[in-house]
Amino acid sequence: MDEVCQREEMTEEGLHRGRPSAQSNPVSVPVSPHPAATLINPVLVESSVVFAMLLCVHMAVWNQHSWCIIALFIQAFYAQHKWDRLLRSGGAVFQFRPSANSGIVPASMVMPLLGLVLKEKCSASGNVYFERFSMVVTITGMMLALFLSLIALGITRPVPTNTCVIAGMAGSAILYTAKQTLTVSEVIEVLEVLLIFVYLSLIVLYLLPRCLTPGEALLIVGGISFIVNQLIKRSLNLAEVKGDPVNYFLPVVVVGSLLLGVFFALLFCFMESETWVSSLFFHMMTAVLGLGILMPWLSLFIGRHPIMWLLDFVTLNDRRLYLLGYWLFLAAVATCVVLHQNYQRQAGSKKHQASTVVRKYFHLIVVATYVPGLVYDRQLLHVASVGCLAIFLFLEYVRYFRIRPLGQLLRQLLTLFLDERDSGPLILTHVYLLLGMSLPIWLFPGPCAPKGILPGAGGLVPYAGVLAVGVGDTVASMFGSTMGEIRWPGTKKTVEGTATSVFAQIIAVAIFLIFDGSINLNSTYSWIVGSITLVAMLEAYTTQIDNLLLPLYLFILLLL
Repeated sequence: MDEVCQREEMTEEGLHRGRPSAQSNPVSVPVSPHPAATLINPVLVESSVVFAMLLCVHMAVWNQHSWCIIALFIQAFYAQHKWDRLLRSGGAVFQFRPSANSGIVPASMVMPLLGLVLKEKCSASGNVYFERFSMVVTITGMMLALFLSLIALGITRPVPTNTCVIAGMAGSAILYTAKQTLTVSEVIEVLEVLLIFVYLSLIVLYLLPRCLTPGEALLIVGGISFIVNQLIKRSLNLAEVKGDPVNYFLPVVVVGSLLLGVFFALLFCFMESETWVSSLFFHMMTAVLGLGILMPWLSLFIGRHPIMWLLDFVTLNDRRLYLLGYWLFLAAVATCVVLHQNYQRQAGSKKHQASTVVRKYFHLIVVATYVPGLVYDRQLLHVASVGCLAIFLFLEYVRYFRIRPLGQLLRQLLTLFLDERDSGPLILTHVYLLLGMSLPIWLFPGPCAPKGILPGAGGLVPYAGVLAVGVGDTVASMFGSTMGEIRWPGTKKTVEGTATSVFAQIIAVAIFLIFDGSINLNSTYSWIVGSITLVAMLEAYTTQIDNLLLPLYLFILLLL
């Protein structure tokens, strides 16, 4: 079965390997490269953009962790060079996603900067609990990034002495700061997350070759490790459980999806997954996990049966029913687009892959889904997006394991929409799109926001995913692929795509101001434009999953 999977994935990879980038010039006439293109290293420009964002954050927030984050950036810059060399030479221990750099620098800064700005907001609101929690997030992010850098140094031969010295200095600064700012229980919590990260990384990178870069693995596996640790911690201290019940759906769904995927990935290494017996066992075990473990687990946090709570939550008012009906209609439209594109291919169309414009239809559908939810009912959108994540992951398991009756059908339908980032056994593009739109909603610091609203640019924080991915990335790809002629030096992205992306996001902000009365930007317009521009430049030069990276950086900048 594994050999068949490998042959099919190689075939799917071959379908899209030669397709141009999202913002590449569609004209067949060869274009001579810009003279500076051969002189500018795109990885260096990407690191420079991340460093500019780092400086912007520290202009607004400076505390005892700031020096450590700057030291972490320097050592990550050196470690990224070692990782990139390992990836080019094939010397990395695991198989990472090809045609992309390691992405250590942009990934290493996300969690520390996120914790830094969250601490500032919680400190200003007087929420001591979440202020301490934000400090744990900062130190944990620095420790995970440092550990990933040390892996590259450990397998590099000859041993890079200068990089080891820099990593040692950065590590010493981080450990000293952790000792000075965290309590013993908080230090233990950081070590627990690091331990979970180590074992989870080994499992995920072994089972999913060519799906992630080292930087993407840091973001995804690090985030999952943190969620797992927090869920275990709260399960052992139910007396201290408090807060909105909505916030407990995501951790339970993430842990449940992780358990389901790891269990069946290991099980189907020893048995065939395409038979009806295996498929029936898969569905039975999924039902047992959901109804017998996850439901009772979730009921411990919310104090009621989750299904009954969900029914009361959804039927609270007519507006929620209207939103659900509207979202179901959009889901039906998206399904029709998939079926129509596959029908055209089967009818003899010469194109074997969906074009950039067709793929961006789904971005527009997602924007039409999220904006009404953000304006009228963010709690419902929070729960609905978590439910969509569970459905997407379950369907991907069905497709990957070829679970009957839908497994083979899903493989045929989704092959049309593969792009260069789907080089591994999993198809994760739609999951990344959902995460990019939802992360700003899930991470919104509600307990640290007065009446659930942040002043100034913070009012746009929940819209960070819509702006960066739904509007910015979509417009950049569509205009860049159709009208782009001037390329950024060292990349296939175009200046026209980036410029239209910035303008489109500014127009979107103006529209949000009209329809969402809770947003009050005061005099932060220049900061908003600068933040959007920096994120657009990062989109032009990064080779990482932009749907995942861009919303997080825009979220951090708008939160200041």
